[in-house]
Amino acid sequence: MEAVAAAAQARERLRASFASGRTRPAAWRAAQLRGLLRMATEMEDEICAALRADLAKPRTESYVHEISLVTSSCKFALKNLEKWMKPKKVPAGLLTFPSTARVTAEPLGVVLVISAWNYPFLLAIDPVIGAIAAGNAVVLKPSEIAPATSSLLADLLPRYVDSSCIKVVEGGIAETTALLEQKWDKIFYTGNSKVGRIVMSFAAKHLTPVVLELGGKCPVVVDSDIDLHVTAKRIAAGKWGCNNGQACISPDYIITTKSFAPKLLDSLRKVLDKFYGKDLLQSADLSRIVNSNHFNRLKALMDEGMVSNKIVFGGQSDEQQLKIAPTLLLDVPLDSAIMKEEIFGPLLPIITVDKIHDSFALINSMTKPLAAYLFSKDSKLKRQFERNVSAGGMIFNDTSIHLTNQHLPFGGVGESGMGAYHGTFSFEAFTHKKAVLDRNFLGEAKARYPPYTPGKLKILKGVLQGNPLAMVQAAVGCTGRARV
Repeated sequence: MEAVAAAAQARERLRASFASGRTRPAAWRAAQLRGLLRMATEMEDEICAALRADLAKPRTESYVHEISLVTSSCKFALKNLEKWMKPKKVPAGLLTFPSTARVTAEPLGVVLVISAWNYPFLLAIDPVIGAIAAGNAVVLKPSEIAPATSSLLADLLPRYVDSSCIKVVEGGIAETTALLEQKWDKIFYTGNSKVGRIVMSFAAKHLTPVVLELGGKCPVVVDSDIDLHVTAKRIAAGKWGCNNGQACISPDYIITTKSFAPKLLDSLRKVLDKFYGKDLLQSADLSRIVNSNHFNRLKALMDEGMVSNKIVFGGQSDEQQLKIAPTLLLDVPLDSAIMKEEIFGPLLPIITVDKIHDSFALINSMTKPLAAYLFSKDSKLKRQFERNVSAGGMIFNDTSIHLTNQHLPFGGVGESGMGAYHGTFSFEAFTHKKAVLDRNFLGEAKARYPPYTPGKLKILKGVLQGNPLAMVQAAVGCTGRARV
């Protein structure tokens, strides 16, 4: 009950601040964005330390994958804020002549952002940037699974932004549930599909719109017509160089031909040896598994009877350190657990097919992924892949980096999520596009008013069909008794 009362109180305070109009001016929005930019810049050491405590995340990954992306989002929003806020003129249409028409972007109100543990700084702040740019008041609920970063955000945000309009609520399941029981103007959730369904069920009670940034099994199709060494490096960087595979856009499985698989496997082995050394578990450049529950989940996937004999590289683990080595598996059964659920860790199965085009049917037999990757020089194959594979995003000849482009939407499709953000799309995610039509008291058309007559209908049909004479008759106020 205390959690519910605290959640209700937080929401009501922010609703009062929003109702006062405090969040609407461009100056307020820009000031908060500059505050977030200063926080990310000035507190780099503290942020990196928190990420190290939560995930043993290497400083390079902490900066490149989290801090720099937050600063990039802030700068992009500041640069484009006035343009985004400016009403957009649209054609008024014949039926409403004379008039003007525009689309006005208005803030939704008080929004709830529930973030994830795998990129606990980026995935907390990036949606908040969009919510602030759109002029909303915000409650941020960081993930309790990354407690050091959650605590840091609770401490830092009030120092850098307006705490009467932007508030951090820490806690676990009880606090999150209490927040979800409240009525919000939008809920933005990043996490897995199981919790996404729970979030959506709470939102449905109040008809609250949601953005769900989920995940899925992201495939990597590898053709034989490639630069093999570059391909192996880019797959490794997107898998193990992104939080040791604990990323929603991380490559989840590879599909290649039976004839090409040995070459790809050999190249991946060499790259992993160069990146992380012979003793993989001792590498300082690999994040640890976030907690024992996820460690045991990943171990169970790897130790399943039909899978354990498919390991061709890696497989080592250290429960005390919560470390699992980069692991390659060849031709695991499609009905194994590792191929039925999102891995979200350092295990990477390689599935072989007779022909590279067979990969399309395999991918489409599963739920739609958050991202799909193809390595090939064949432009025809690329076009076929883009046309036939549905995914939240797609990259040719690399992995994961599309989220760095502020001009591209980032979001899922089907079970990998709904709604998108980043750049302009973040602003739109937290905005209502309001239609505004402005008329004066001229241009009365008697044909629109009862009593209706066949002549009036004839005039109206002419107007709708673009007949110039009918437009003139409507404008001068013909009653319909004159001929058209």
